[in-house]
Amino acid sequence: MADTADGLGLEAQATIHVSGEWREAVSGATREVLDPADGLPFAVVAEGDEEDTNLAVAAARQAFDHGDWPRTPATERAALLRRVADLLVRDREQLGLLESRDAGKTAEEGRVDIDCVADAFRYFADLVAAESPGRIVDAGSPDIHSVVVHEPVGVCALITPWNYPLLQASWKIAPALAAGNTFVVKPSEITPLTTIALIDLLAEAGLPTGVAGLVTGPGHTVGARLAEHPDVDLVSFTGGLVSGTKVAQAAAPTVKKVALELGGKNPNVVFADACATDEDFDTAVDQALNAAFIHSGQVCSAGARLIVEESLRERFVAELARRAQKIRLGRGTEDGVECGPLVSEQQRAKVEAYVASALAEGAVLRAGGRRPEPSAERAAGGYFYEPTVLDQCHREMRVVREEVFGPVLTVETFRTEDEAVTLANDTEYGLAGGVWTGDGAKARRVAARLRHGTVWINDFHPYLPQAEWGGFGKSGVGRELGPAGLAEYRETKHIYQNLAPKPVRWFAG
Repeated sequence: MADTADGLGLEAQATIHVSGEWREAVSGATREVLDPADGLPFAVVAEGDEEDTNLAVAAARQAFDHGDWPRTPATERAALLRRVADLLVRDREQLGLLESRDAGKTAEEGRVDIDCVADAFRYFADLVAAESPGRIVDAGSPDIHSVVVHEPVGVCALITPWNYPLLQASWKIAPALAAGNTFVVKPSEITPLTTIALIDLLAEAGLPTGVAGLVTGPGHTVGARLAEHPDVDLVSFTGGLVSGTKVAQAAAPTVKKVALELGGKNPNVVFADACATDEDFDTAVDQALNAAFIHSGQVCSAGARLIVEESLRERFVAELARRAQKIRLGRGTEDGVECGPLVSEQQRAKVEAYVASALAEGAVLRAGGRRPEPSAERAAGGYFYEPTVLDQCHREMRVVREEVFGPVLTVETFRTEDEAVTLANDTEYGLAGGVWTGDGAKARRVAARLRHGTVWINDFHPYLPQAEWGGFGKSGVGRELGPAGLAEYRETKHIYQNLAPKPVRWFAG
């Protein structure tokens, strides 16, 4: 592959990985990767299509059916995953900066992402290495040996989003490899560069040829073909609800396994008793800012709905808005920058449309709501948008119901615990949510009533590799991370051995 690891090689076009080789697209088509901080191209990748996808799937099928990886002992697979983690640590700075430039996030966020990627590889290495070879099933006879074993599902199609390119790829690639599968990954066409770099690290760690495939290209061609391909056994998709529905429909005729991690419209419920002291108040405000505005709100689990107790509302929202206006916007690699740009002009236009509709429906603008002026830190061509706080919102507003995926925080209020739970659950999504209270019993009670896959109490956004991640409702099906994340990439087989077979004599003869 031509050098794209520094993100500067505009001549780099061989970004499709098939049978251990980097190739250009069969059609010769390419796509420019734009820097969202200035809107200028800084890399060129191959623009694959259905033909490239067919070749990648065929290679992965060959490697699974006839290669050694599915039959490699779990301890050896685990050792390879640990080597990958070590290589990620070695290249942390380079990869973190590339993630920052590609996705627009701050460099520190990029570095933290790489740490989390390494953690994911280590976690699945430890998990698979510690497993028993099978679960003995008592058949009630000493002449019967019965065992349940887990086997790799086969060829996995992994379709990842643009907001956390390498992190989301690792949540799929690490368990897929730990289970003994082969795969073809399709990164977002907007932010493909660190996933490309990861494929090289897998090869450096010793992954056999053909096990890992990658096709750069758009979802409507590459992603669609992966989802429908008859030689793909599982498709795992992270992205929006509309695209996820199409993936499920395309996968249905071949009845392949499907895992979908889709959108979220996540409540952050703040009770007045969470702010009994000035320190508690400052912590809750700070965490509400973090919940809504990290990575410019381009996070599926963003706490985009602040649901605050009525008696606390004015004080809380006033301070929240004051601090939101002080967030420093700029290129993520610049010192002191706290928020980068949105990922694309299209995404910024979408955010602007949501804010305009909210104001037309009666929301009150408390902070942001516009593009910032260009500065030394912000190029005029960058896709920047100010952190925005919309007060006096209600459930009928589009901005409250639909996933904005930008730096927009809506404010709703409640008076009772039941009302808070009703508001928090009044969403077609069910990915994540937060509860802030100084009353431990109330916290556990409310958390138990929330219909969301992850509930944080007096915190927001942390995740643990050991804990399953997924949602209720239209936030998707299946789970990532944890033991359930590994189980997604496996089939279960029951092996029943009769050690002393005898005639059954059910039939005359």
